[in-house]
Amino acid sequence: MRIVIAGGHGQIALRLERLLSASGHEVAGIIRKPEQADDLREAGAEPVLLDLESASVEQVAAHLQGADAAVFAAGAGPGSGAARKDTVDRGAAVLFADAAERAGARRYIIVSSMGGDPDHKGDDVFDVYLRAKGAADAYVRTKSGLDWTILRPGMLTNDAGTGLVRLEARTGRGPVPRDDVAAVLAELLETPATAGLTLELISGSVPVAVAVKAIAGN
Repeated sequence: MRIVIAGGHGQIALRLERLLSASGHEVAGIIRKPEQADDLREAGAEPVLLDLESASVEQVAAHLQGADAAVFAAGAGPGSGAARKDTVDRGAAVLFADAAERAGARRYIIVSSMGGDPDHKGDDVFDVYLRAKGAADAYVRTKSGLDWTILRPGMLTNDAGTGLVRLEARTGRGPVPRDDVAAVLAELLETPATAGLTLELISGSVPVAVAVKAIAGN
């Protein structure tokens, strides 16, 4: 498959790029900074320089032409203010979904956040973040031209992955290594029967491939 990843220099995205390229997929990662390109090449991905905060849907769709799948793994990141939570975590996700639909890249996976809710209350930056993620998810669910899956990991850690997870519609809160999030994303891309599902992910006791196959069968 040809897979295009938004937020291509993110911690989860770089891990995913390594996994996908090692499996023989053609991977491209969208980045904002030219100096990030070498890290993507090292991970086996083609760097695509594009700012999702200022690009048009036509510009983004041009980079999605011929893609079999699109993964939204971008985020404003810690330390960013409320305004960028809206322009990246919501706005860029909406733009990328529109562009994927326009380009015919039907398989669309969005890395969301546990607790994302467009009606979440509160004025702190994290409250804005949860509203932005929830609004992006709600928008993606309206896209009939996409075979979407929404993945909502728990608290992300840089611990070594175990390959053992809990993947369900509702898991409750808990930590999960970024390694394992990337492994689940790679497996979801190979499992189109997970389209239409919103899934929570934390560490658990079930091997990644088994967990994805099990949820696809429900």
